[in-house]
Amino acid sequence: MPTGLVALLDDVAAIARLAAASVDDIAAASMKASSKAFGVVVDDAAVTPKYVSGLTPARELPIIWRIAKGSLRNKLLFLLPAALLLSAFLPWAITPILMLGGLYLSYEGAEKILGALLGHGHAATDETETSETAEEIENRKVGGAIRTDLILSGEIMAIALSEVADRSIGTQAAALIAVSLLITGGVYGVVGLIVKMDDIGLHLARRSGGVLPAVGRGLVKGMPVVLAVLAKIGTAAMLWVGGGILIHGLEEFHLETIPHAAEAVGDAIAGLMPFAPGLGAWLGFAVASALVGLMVGGVLALLVPPLSRMFGKKA
Repeated sequence: MPTGLVALLDDVAAIARLAAASVDDIAAASMKASSKAFGVVVDDAAVTPKYVSGLTPARELPIIWRIAKGSLRNKLLFLLPAALLLSAFLPWAITPILMLGGLYLSYEGAEKILGALLGHGHAATDETETSETAEEIENRKVGGAIRTDLILSGEIMAIALSEVADRSIGTQAAALIAVSLLITGGVYGVVGLIVKMDDIGLHLARRSGGVLPAVGRGLVKGMPVVLAVLAKIGTAAMLWVGGGILIHGLEEFHLETIPHAAEAVGDAIAGLMPFAPGLGAWLGFAVASALVGLMVGGVLALLVPPLSRMFGKKA
């Protein structure tokens, strides 16, 4: 099967295989893991900036720091022990858990698209925000970000665990800790830079002479566009990642129809790009993964609201 999004499951093998020997090997494995978990990481980076929107600029970085600490706590205190216990006692459950995560990501991505098309987003009402103090709003947003991070972090940890389940507990722990530190630092470092980029632009715009003021004005004007594009990339990444995980899971259970169809799409695109067949295969499989994620997630997005109302009324 072609590489690409499947690297989220296949190429993350490098995490523990390289992590077994030394600290240098662990660092190399973690770097590879973060690059291969591109879809989940991009979605995390795309989602997080909304949690500081509308708040005082002076509180932006402290809030990001609080979310980053919560993310690391999720990974090291909850997900890491759970992953090690799972590997020790229920290794067969790793693939089904990954597929549940794939369903969730597909649902989230499709739900965002349906929300945009049908015009019912998730914006908070003014009444909710005006009835809360600034501290309460901040705590609510931080709590929401940490809960969202728990799902995405769980998916990353499960992906890593699926490739180190046959190694010793020490190797598994070292690899998962390294991945946790690297991805958390990378994601929230980038998020912090994103949310402060407009402030950097304002600072540069106030400089006199040279090209810096023009650069600053460009940053101020361009950041809303960057954030909008990042949000769209995050939605696409959810479908891409979710669909790829589902395809790989079906392959693990020897249900080959959809995996073979996705591979055929990759081969077809590769045939149209004789100058770069590897890139064509990757692109084709990525598109097929996103389509699978969109179809499965779309069905879930249509079913979840009525089911929620039904069970809510019964409760």
